[in-house]
Amino acid sequence: MAAIRCEAILLRAVDYGESDRIVHVLTESGGRLTAIAKAARRSKRRFPGTLDVFNRLAIEGRVKPRAAMAFLERARLIDPYLGIRVIPGRYALASFLIEMLDRLAPEGIVGEEAARLFGFASDSLSLLSRVEPTASLRLLLELRGLDALGLRPEFGRCVRCGRVAGEDIAADHRIHFHVADGGIACTACAMRLDGLIPIERGSLRALDRGLSADIEELPGIALDARMLAQAGRVVFRFQRFHVGVELRSERFLDEVLPVAHAAKSAPDPVSAS
Repeated sequence: MAAIRCEAILLRAVDYGESDRIVHVLTESGGRLTAIAKAARRSKRRFPGTLDVFNRLAIEGRVKPRAAMAFLERARLIDPYLGIRVIPGRYALASFLIEMLDRLAPEGIVGEEAARLFGFASDSLSLLSRVEPTASLRLLLELRGLDALGLRPEFGRCVRCGRVAGEDIAADHRIHFHVADGGIACTACAMRLDGLIPIERGSLRALDRGLSADIEELPGIALDARMLAQAGRVVFRFQRFHVGVELRSERFLDEVLPVAHAAKSAPDPVSAS
């Protein structure tokens, strides 16, 4: 059996049998991992109150070839991100991001891809444990989560012809995002496409800045109501296209930080034709 010894963030835990627990963790060296922790609910020595969602852990275990699950033998708490658990907005947004990672993060990845995902998860939880969440922060963290998963949207060039954004934009600064292609379409290409989402250049630039800025800068990027409606529509449709279903935590998040509702109901700033 191959040994496991690394840091991990707990994404989900389910009680199993009389005392066991099945856990889904995001590891710094191998992506998502499903493991069974034998007698976890009885052992205060091997699992001293550690197997709770959001917790950053140092784990030890074993992976048996061709087995459906690994064996988690012990876990030491590094950071519980306690600040997340005391404010509803923090908890709702963290739950949504962790659920998205649990659903989409691949298993068995290594190197830069694994480090990028783990870095996003740990940095986001650390940020949310310290700052007051806003609708703008929700959008930007959701977008960065998709980016960490390898689903980075193209905001700089037309996804069909490669034309740089702005070369053919009229005085009203209108542009379109094509969900299936995962990026913007210039005016000429947009005429031949369906399912376009209109978005103004200011909103597009805010999303692009959210992808490129240091994560500590995100709370300072504020989108006004108009930008939130436009950017929210893009992020919501892009996320739903790749996730495929409504996440369980999404409705709670919509109640606390209601961006998605505005994104679904707000009128388009321009015609999509």
